[in-house]
Amino acid sequence: MLVRTYSCALIGVIAIPIRIEVNVDSGVGFFLVGLPDSAIKESQQRIDLSLKSYGYRIPGRKIVINMAPADIRKEGSAFDLPLAIGIMMASEQLRGADRIEDYYLMGELSLDGSLEPVRGALPIAIEARRQGKRGIILPEQNAREAAIVSDIEVLGVKNIKEVIDFFNGDSLIAPTVVNTREEFQKSLNDYEYDFADVKGQANIKRALEIAASGGHNAILIGAPGSGKTMLAKRLPSILPPLTLNEALETTKIHSVAGQLSRYATLISVRPFRSPHHTISDVALVGGGSNPQPGEISLAHNGVLFLDELPEFKRSVLEVMRQPLEDRTVTIARSKYSVNFPASFMFIAAMNPCPCGNYNHPKIECTCPPGAVQRYLGKVSGPLMDRIDIHLEVVPLTHDELTSDHPCEKSSTIRDRVVKARKIQETRFEAYSQIFCNAQMNTKLVRQYCAIDNGGEAILKNAMEKLGLSARAYDRILKVARTVADLEGSPCINLEHLSEAINFRSLDKVSWGKNW
Repeated sequence: MLVRTYSCALIGVIAIPIRIEVNVDSGVGFFLVGLPDSAIKESQQRIDLSLKSYGYRIPGRKIVINMAPADIRKEGSAFDLPLAIGIMMASEQLRGADRIEDYYLMGELSLDGSLEPVRGALPIAIEARRQGKRGIILPEQNAREAAIVSDIEVLGVKNIKEVIDFFNGDSLIAPTVVNTREEFQKSLNDYEYDFADVKGQANIKRALEIAASGGHNAILIGAPGSGKTMLAKRLPSILPPLTLNEALETTKIHSVAGQLSRYATLISVRPFRSPHHTISDVALVGGGSNPQPGEISLAHNGVLFLDELPEFKRSVLEVMRQPLEDRTVTIARSKYSVNFPASFMFIAAMNPCPCGNYNHPKIECTCPPGAVQRYLGKVSGPLMDRIDIHLEVVPLTHDELTSDHPCEKSSTIRDRVVKARKIQETRFEAYSQIFCNAQMNTKLVRQYCAIDNGGEAILKNAMEKLGLSARAYDRILKVARTVADLEGSPCINLEHLSEAINFRSLDKVSWGKNW
């Protein structure tokens, strides 16, 4: 008897429908074809023992299973459940063949028949709705995640016995229902860190407010303990709240990467990713035999923070140059390519030298001659050129650290950031995939960042003294446009331009001359 069940394979963040054809005939043998990987080939043992736990069995006959399309590589253990149900129906141990085509099935079987959570429940649920399926049957741990998608039944189950009883008509499975907008609003402002906790550093807070308002990249350089990491961790708290579409897109990426916790639903706060400096280039940008999202994609719509920037391998840092410009990552393989979104704010922190005390106002640097430049040289000029705002973080004095003066809360700063972003949304409403000043291309920079002759003279002088590139020229104009937006100014004046130029004072060429 030939039976078809349905599931999905993941390629990047896209779910591809997979038709599982099971035929049980006279003879002996178990044949699994259609480019399954080792985890799928091993499913026979898991299926056999899980069925025996409930008094069922794999028939001792010839079983041929084809996973179509046969030219797409299938990976992972999520196919255990559709394979097991297909075998039972084809061997006439299970009824409900007329309903099986209405559902996508997914789930990894344990030896006792219980179901383990799987990756990619959200994109698979989206594909099920697109294909017109009635619903999706999956482990209960993934049910709330998949239930974000409306207009389909999401049936969360604990074990294979519940699925068997459902198709036999012996019991019903209550659909999991999630109020997506309520879940989204519930934790929209749920941030652990607040700028009110940071004493002093008013100039750095101002710079990070500008960075958040325009989506600009920034680097913090200063002595150990000056507050670089503390400031960076609080940046998401002043970014505009995620929109519902951004939240869905972000959740889908984390779902595919298996980064969602059990029983999780929608990610409603902007992600903050801070990988260790021992990370590999593949782990950062994504890849592998079956391409998975890297840290820069997991930071999509949020912040990627690299602490101790010079300690990262040179090859790791260099692979970020293209994603910083294009805001997407393309992983190419011989038969297909995968695109991962990577629109993130890049924030970096570093010490000025190996001992950390170069240019410290009170502590003398103990590094030997040439050590400072060698240390700074670990970060390439092209990468530094893609960072809009360079900030020197000066250690606080005792009086500043113990001051009782109240500091501005993140919510207050965020209100100003949101107001500036709304100006940019109106400005770029006619352009797709452009939502803030940092995303402007050269044509838009010329259109919206016009300056007068006085401003052009100041910028020319800065380029000659700091040795800035053409890319740095455009980025200064983008930052100046953001400063003007924060003040509600329709045009860029000299004060806005001067402040933007000041944020390039730690440019690599400048370091070589002044330090």
